[in-house]
Amino acid sequence: MPLAPARPYGQFRPSRRALLAGLSASALIAAGTGLPGPVWAQDAATDGFRPQPFSFDLLSEEMRALAQTSYQAPEKASSDFLNQLSYDDYRLINFNPGRARWRGDDSRFQLHAFHMGWLFKEPVLLFEINGETARALRFSTDDFLYYNALASRAPTHEPLPGVAGFRLTAPLNRLDLFDEVVAFLGASYFRALGRGNAYGLSARGLAVNTGLSKAEEFPRFSRFYLQRPEPGSDAVTVFAALDSPSVTGAYRFVIRPGAVTAMDVTARLYFRADVDQVGIAPLTSMFLFSEKNRANFDDYRPNVHDSDGLAITRADGDLIWRPLNNPPRLASSYFVEENPRSFGLHQRDRDFANYQDASAHYERRPSVNVEPMGNWGKGAVRLVEIPTDLEVNDNIVAFWVPEGKMLAGTAREFAYRLLWGDLPHDSRDDRAYIFETRAGHGGVSGVASTDGTRKFVV
Repeated sequence: MPLAPARPYGQFRPSRRALLAGLSASALIAAGTGLPGPVWAQDAATDGFRPQPFSFDLLSEEMRALAQTSYQAPEKASSDFLNQLSYDDYRLINFNPGRARWRGDDSRFQLHAFHMGWLFKEPVLLFEINGETARALRFSTDDFLYYNALASRAPTHEPLPGVAGFRLTAPLNRLDLFDEVVAFLGASYFRALGRGNAYGLSARGLAVNTGLSKAEEFPRFSRFYLQRPEPGSDAVTVFAALDSPSVTGAYRFVIRPGAVTAMDVTARLYFRADVDQVGIAPLTSMFLFSEKNRANFDDYRPNVHDSDGLAITRADGDLIWRPLNNPPRLASSYFVEENPRSFGLHQRDRDFANYQDASAHYERRPSVNVEPMGNWGKGAVRLVEIPTDLEVNDNIVAFWVPEGKMLAGTAREFAYRLLWGDLPHDSRDDRAYIFETRAGHGGVSGVASTDGTRKFVV
């Protein structure tokens, strides 16, 4: 009976934090929403190897047409084995690296799939693009390693109706070792790493009605099309089909791993219903406490957070730094702007001594910057902070809200670059920047404070 191995440092593993908290409870309930794809895509996944014409424009037109039809929820897997997998079972399944797609092809990238089951009972379909055609990638239980008691329960040679998501590996930290670069798993969530990073905050394809009085909607990537990389290429292109009751979309991701991993994203959105608020380039993170607000936490660690601030570069070049907070009640902040240069959630403090956590390594969590491309027009960067008393809860959300309501039958396109990694202060900028914020009772040292004032030291 094989025993589960220790995981390589920096490798993404579905966890209660990443899934029960990072996606949030309501997200997990809604994570299955989406359409498994057009009839030809389902047929291709079934009989396997019929190439079909593919381009980003063809995918976009398909999703535009889909937005003119009624939403249909995806069918769940019918396999008893998949449906009976628990959280503990799911943690005992790894993709077999010896079965990685593109392995041995002189490619700088390898493709691993996430197993279906537990929370992931709706199949996600993967396709490989060669030239101008796409062909379904098929997976079976032979592609995965099952550990401990699960090894005897897992069927052999059983085709799977799809996967839960996928990860891409590349020589990120060493030329002789394929490290994880990016993972897509759950609804429209994805995470990436720069050199030396450990997984922290995540991004989404789209946020719908986040932080409003009405229920939030969680669009789902139901299909991915991966361009087979040319030998030696330092970039890989991924396309995705997004669907939900209110919106469909066609996405393109051009991913370049490095010290700072860059992702050029194009999102074409087609609205089948009116949407009060869309969040473009949404980021999700965690902030439990820092030195300035740890009084309510009996914890040996000085800081516990994936990100410590929201950074915004305005259209005129002015910089805004907003330290994050764990508020007593739901809080929202709006930063109104027209065509911002960038915004993002950053982890500026990189000193292990300020975290003292040899397991979580918060000092290695990536910062993420969003750099809009083209004319985004008027809108606001919205920051949502949710109270929490546990670090397993992702309680920070930041995204761009375009001005105006999105109406049924309309279409919008947004392009932007995501930068993942240790994003240092620009050494070419001779202005001072905020490194840390501290807080305590106001007044004069050595004299008791009687009026409840607070002192902030920046």
